[in-house]
Amino acid sequence: MATRERSGCPISLSLELLGDRWTLLIIRDLVFAGKRHFREFLQSDEGISSRTLSERLQTLVDEGILTRGEDPTHGLKAIYRLTEAGIDLLPVLATLGAWGSRHRKADDRLARIAEELAAGGAPALERMREKLRAEHITQA
Repeated sequence: MATRERSGCPISLSLELLGDRWTLLIIRDLVFAGKRHFREFLQSDEGISSRTLSERLQTLVDEGILTRGEDPTHGLKAIYRLTEAGIDLLPVLATLGAWGSRHRKADDRLARIAEELAAGGAPALERMREKLRAEHITQA
């Protein structure tokens, strides 16, 4: 899934990369569920196909949102990590989660998490960013 830049509009450029449902769900799983391996992403409730997952992961790597490296615990597995650009998507996920918890029929437990993150404002987002940097960037 190569991105096609049709205009210089920042919203359009962002949507060309992130505008399908699967891309943000993969990033959600990295951020909130701690998933790092291909098979873990396949096990998400939404049921992404292996072909679509493979395409989205490759695009996210190509676009500098994720890195792909060898898993030191298992030579045949790849491990995916967020880059700083990927971590910078945290406010987007938090805002989408808060909106969904208010306006859609969301799972109560997950809605509480989204609302708590949104209610914490910039300090909560920065704490989470630091946690993600420690998990993804300093280990890369």
